[in-house]
Amino acid sequence: MSVPFDPQQRLIIVGAELSGPSGSAVLRLALDTGATRTVVNVAMLVAVGYDPALVPDRVQVTTGSGVEFVPRLPLDRLVALEQERIEFPVLCHTLPPSAGVDGLLGLDFLRGQSLTIDFRNGRMTLA
Repeated sequence: MSVPFDPQQRLIIVGAELSGPSGSAVLRLALDTGATRTVVNVAMLVAVGYDPALVPDRVQVTTGSGVEFVPRLPLDRLVALEQERIEFPVLCHTLPPSAGVDGLLGLDFLRGQSLTIDFRNGRMTLA
């Protein structure tokens, strides 16, 4: 089954649902095939009961502004593109409000599957 997106926008936005220790949240993630890992804004993680400051697992990432060490946190549940991941590790990073998204859906979520992006019809499928 395919999900819609707006092919006229600058970013492909993927709706996602994040479940944590104290609730769930609907996220707007930018599909980013240039990102090796999925990233979720710290504020969204805190809102569903995670505390990234207490996570001992840190990963080195290279951003547009330099190299940083960020927490890697396994999520209880993440659903995007009609696919569910349990105990899925994401990177926790603060995104500026101007980003307009709650994070990035990276290659780690897509690996081992076939992603089809149909720009003519504004539909994408992950199978």
